[in-house]
Amino acid sequence: MSYFYLYFFFINQLTVLSNELFVSNKSKTKPHKISKEIFLGDPTILIESNKYYLYGSSAGGIDSTANGFLVYESSNLKNWEPKGYALKKEDAYGESGFWAPQVFKKDGLFYMVYVANENIGLATSKSPLGPFKNKLKKKFSSEVKLIDPFIFNDNNKWYLYHTRRLNDGNEIYVVELSDNLNKFNEQTLTKCLSADKLWEDNDGMNPRSVQGSSVVKYDGIYYLFYSANNFRSPNYAVGFAISSSPLGPWIKSKQNPLIDRESIGENGPGHGDVFLDLKDKTLKYVLHTHNSKNKLRPRKVGILKLSVDSSLKKLEAKVKSFRYLKKNPPPHQNIDEG
Repeated sequence: MSYFYLYFFFINQLTVLSNELFVSNKSKTKPHKISKEIFLGDPTILIESNKYYLYGSSAGGIDSTANGFLVYESSNLKNWEPKGYALKKEDAYGESGFWAPQVFKKDGLFYMVYVANENIGLATSKSPLGPFKNKLKKKFSSEVKLIDPFIFNDNNKWYLYHTRRLNDGNEIYVVELSDNLNKFNEQTLTKCLSADKLWEDNDGMNPRSVQGSSVVKYDGIYYLFYSANNFRSPNYAVGFAISSSPLGPWIKSKQNPLIDRESIGENGPGHGDVFLDLKDKTLKYVLHTHNSKNKLRPRKVGILKLSVDSSLKKLEAKVKSFRYLKKNPPPHQNIDEG
């Protein structure tokens, strides 16, 4: 009998010990971490009333269904608060392929120009947070596919920079718009750039491509930023060209590529937006990179400073200033600081 009781006593103690170990290990298990990084492609930033508004392509990011465009708000370019959808596809032109938005202000109204169905649409809102709507669900009329729009105002004239999908590759064009922004002045349609430099076509992918243009005027000089190579390639990179007119001709810088994977240590940096930060009077460039060395999506949003020497017509990317944008954590949730 003594052996019988000793046996059950031993089994009982093992059970108690295993339960204690299970509870102990369970209590040590770390909660699920939430990433702070912002996952968007083709990012753009609007400054309005001392606040920054970030938009971008959510297709291929966390929101893989691409139901429109998300918006984030910040007061310092460091802490970003998700604000939901600025544009929902049911409110505007397009059924799929929502890419490359840009938001600007004209006559007290906010405009969002964007890509859908590989064409360019235009929507409006009374707030930078949206909702942006295009009730007629119209697009710009064109015989070729148009992507990557950027609308620029200079001396009360409005210009649409965009990428045209042509048989021999993607090329950047500009056209003057009517004052109500709904028609092209076809007589002004001008090619700005094509992929004709070695660094712009070193990814082994066809067709040759320049795309993702954005323009700023600084000290009387026009700077056109663009990206080259296929966006899927780790060699995707940023260059710039200068001109004395918004219609060109554009002269590519000998400094190109301005931003690439070697300079910032991240694959596929490109397709961003240049803007003048009114708070510190510096130029900045917001862009996306690949998710990691071995993964394209979801793409991550980063930013860096630019330094301009107008007298020498030189521009430098302050690569040491590069950092990823971070969103504010939801309340009571752990954050992955990595």
